[in-house]
Amino acid sequence: MFEQIRKFIDQHIELSDEEFQTLASKFHPVSFDKKTKVVEIGDITTTIYFVIKGITRRYFYRGKQEVITHLVRENGIMGSVISFLTGEPSRYILETIEPVTALAISKQDLEGLFLSDKKWEKFGRKILTSFFLQIEYRNLDNIRFSTKERFINFMKQNPDLVMRVPQKHLASYLEIQPETFSRLKHLMVKEK
Repeated sequence: MFEQIRKFIDQHIELSDEEFQTLASKFHPVSFDKKTKVVEIGDITTTIYFVIKGITRRYFYRGKQEVITHLVRENGIMGSVISFLTGEPSRYILETIEPVTALAISKQDLEGLFLSDKKWEKFGRKILTSFFLQIEYRNLDNIRFSTKERFINFMKQNPDLVMRVPQKHLASYLEIQPETFSRLKHLMVKEK
């Protein structure tokens, strides 16, 4: 279980075995069943998770419509980031799509690591930078690409999600009407 998080961390910062053991001692394994609401709107979250296995979605309601803002799968970080960073109530629901196995770390333990050594602080900055870059690239793609181009790019980059995530969730995440998503999927299959 910890080898996955070690590979993830190695992409951002080099750690000695002793430093990694210090970090690993702060994480504890958790499991959630399919369709578990890990975070509800209004919860104040003090834990963030590294996904070992499974998929989650982060969403809110616009009227009666679910708006999915994030899909997290293996080797991703899940949580209500705004609540975790600010202590404000969550504006999102975090729900599992599949059963999820994850490693959890508390805000207190993470902040303790950041205070203990500049190396950990640097690691935290790199993770936050990576997270914000993902959001920025997604926002840019939503502006510069047509619906069809966004759909095709997503399908090419995430073929496994098409098999694992319900179509209505993918349509919401891509900001595409379910009927349009279905039509585009049908056209893509037909073109093969």
